[in-house]
Amino acid sequence: MTAALLLLITAALSGMILILLTNFLTFPGLRSAGPSAVDLKISILIPARNEAGSIGTIVNSLLRQSYSRFELLIMDDHSQDDTVGSARKASRGDERLRTLPGRPIPSGWLAKNWACHQLAAQASGDILIFTDADVHWQSPALAALLSEFKRSGADMLAVMPTQKTVTWTERLCVPLMALALHAYLPAFAVHRTRFPLLAAANGQCIAFSRAAYDRLGGHASVRDDILDDIGLARQAKRASLQLRLVEADGLISCRMYRDWRTVREGFAKNILAGFGGVAGLLAATLFHWLVFLAPWVLLGLGFAGAEVPGHPLWTGLLIFAGLSLRGMTAWRTGQRVRDALPLPISVLLMSAIAAQSLWWHFRYGGPLWKGRRAIP
Repeated sequence: MTAALLLLITAALSGMILILLTNFLTFPGLRSAGPSAVDLKISILIPARNEAGSIGTIVNSLLRQSYSRFELLIMDDHSQDDTVGSARKASRGDERLRTLPGRPIPSGWLAKNWACHQLAAQASGDILIFTDADVHWQSPALAALLSEFKRSGADMLAVMPTQKTVTWTERLCVPLMALALHAYLPAFAVHRTRFPLLAAANGQCIAFSRAAYDRLGGHASVRDDILDDIGLARQAKRASLQLRLVEADGLISCRMYRDWRTVREGFAKNILAGFGGVAGLLAATLFHWLVFLAPWVLLGLGFAGAEVPGHPLWTGLLIFAGLSLRGMTAWRTGQRVRDALPLPISVLLMSAIAAQSLWWHFRYGGPLWKGRRAIP
């Protein structure tokens, strides 16, 4: 029984390492490009709710882009603070900025999806870039994104911003997104196949050609989908459009959360839908316990006198493989490699997040976010 368990863990980790190595070769990154890389009108679209503390910095970073032919539209999603005032103050009268009041949310729509839908209706660009109010852009970032959009032949370009982490709970949880992306999902399959399940995106930064966005039906096609980014990526595959992924490599960055409460609630908002429901989330939690925690338990049992095949070499190698996966994905995405060492703690924290998501599901019928139900 123990030998079979070890073989199963070995197979899982071997597959993940293989995917990671192929992604090192095939997963592109943004590269600085001259402002003349393309000559198109761009619409940068930001849905914002209660972002007065951060929106000014983001507006400043966008209005300083080396590629300047764009409009910046901010949709005030019924903020309870002075989000609009902060954005206008930061723009210093730059005519590229327009702020728009959000209309009441119709039945059957999620709040952010409705805000994005309204933004797209007001946009005039050839390329639509949806980005969040806490995403920071280095001055060459827009030119680099447009250069990659042209180079890759994308209809939809899903950018993976570099995640900034400060507190320990951020450092232990947020980089696991990179582990899931680079060790579980082969980029070549995302780029070269039409299977909707082989799709990925990050709502912090997604670019569409206007024609592709309209062909998908825009955000109306995912109006009630809490994973609107993934939903749009799957729609793109079903429509035989070119979905491309790219790492931001520091040119576009985001600090998603600030402490354990926001980490827990932010991930709990999406994790249940991300794994396809209760059964999928429970199966994923068990899988991660098996792959990343069980080798430590078996190592300890072996030292306590239990009969563990290949002890301690086999279990030690499995532990090393798990830590290496976490460390290599951290290195690829600009995270702290040393934060891989407490990987078992990261797994336990994600289990607590899964428990929060399940509690919301059974107690309230779905997640809560920014003072509102996150489902229609």
